[in-house]
Amino acid sequence: MTDAAALPGQPRGGVLSGPATARAVNVLAPNASAMTLDGTNTWILAEPDSDRAVVVDPGPLDDAHLRHVVDTAERAGKRVALTLLTHGHPDHAEGAARFAELTRTNVRALDPALRLGDEGLAAGDVIAVGGLELRVVPTPGHTADSLCFHLPADGAVLTGDTVLGRGTTVVAHPDGRLGDYLDSLRRLRSLTTDDGVHTVLPGHGPVLEDAQGVVEYYLAHRAHRLAQVETAVEDGHRTPGEVVAHVYADVDRSLWPAAELSVRAQLEYLGEHGIVRLPE
Repeated sequence: MTDAAALPGQPRGGVLSGPATARAVNVLAPNASAMTLDGTNTWILAEPDSDRAVVVDPGPLDDAHLRHVVDTAERAGKRVALTLLTHGHPDHAEGAARFAELTRTNVRALDPALRLGDEGLAAGDVIAVGGLELRVVPTPGHTADSLCFHLPADGAVLTGDTVLGRGTTVVAHPDGRLGDYLDSLRRLRSLTTDDGVHTVLPGHGPVLEDAQGVVEYYLAHRAHRLAQVETAVEDGHRTPGEVVAHVYADVDRSLWPAAELSVRAQLEYLGEHGIVRLPE
């Protein structure tokens, strides 16, 4: 058994649902799978002495889960005042419209198609609710509309699917782009070096206690995979499927379709930079 402290990001052990920081409580959605790990983390954020809360990523369209999120906030003396989305994938956003009905809140997102209300989200926005402050950090790459939320008071960042609590994420080609994703990881690294961020509150998996460590691991992992893909192409593996079978041979085959998305993004990146040339 591996000590959690030795794993990338130092994942916190124990139950995933419940308080994570002074201002963040997780309600785990019941949608565990190979892709969603233990399920989607729905985050309730509030100042300890405030009666208003922000919810990030209501999760799937599961009425019992959505009501459980509302009940959890209310038991703590909080009223949900705003709903935010890290990105539009269904495991994070499908329940947003129903959750907005239950809470009578607006939904703010980068993608206009996901918004309910007049306000969206953009780089540099500061969200203030009941004394709570969140800063919007654009992190495209997993998807084009991916965002993170910096919670300065807790030295934390909510990362959606940009950084997971366990394993690594998919660059969901063609919407997701590897160059964008690498830039986003570097942007997160600057939060850890320049802005005091030490805790990752991910969209899936456990809380991570070493934000800088996990971001550095992600950057190294991407560089390693990119080198593997480049070598695979040089060795004659020309299609995404062939590259996946060669590079991801030790990965569960049920994950190969997701791996192929990342491989397509890597091949596109290598082609754009003139590193490899593939047939049309």
